[in-house]
Amino acid sequence: MIPIKLPREQKKELVEQIKSYFDERGEAMGDIAAEQTVDDMLAMLGPIIYNQALEDARKLLTERMMNLEDDLYALHKPINARR
Repeated sequence: MIPIKLPREQKKELVEQIKSYFDERGEAMGDIAAEQTVDDMLAMLGPIIYNQALEDARKLLTERMMNLEDDLYALHKPINARR
């Protein structure tokens, strides 16, 4: 899987959130450690979230296709066998 690349501002915001989280716990975390934590979390959680998104999309598309199939079937015209 291709590594997830976040826009600079989004990654910077995540780094700040990680640092804030550890500050609240009374632990100091520098920029480099916080950035590495973000990268590690993306590497670990990225595939799981990606796969779940694919599964959600598959379920939605399957449901929509079933509805479309029902709608198309409802459009059928009766065929009279008169001669």
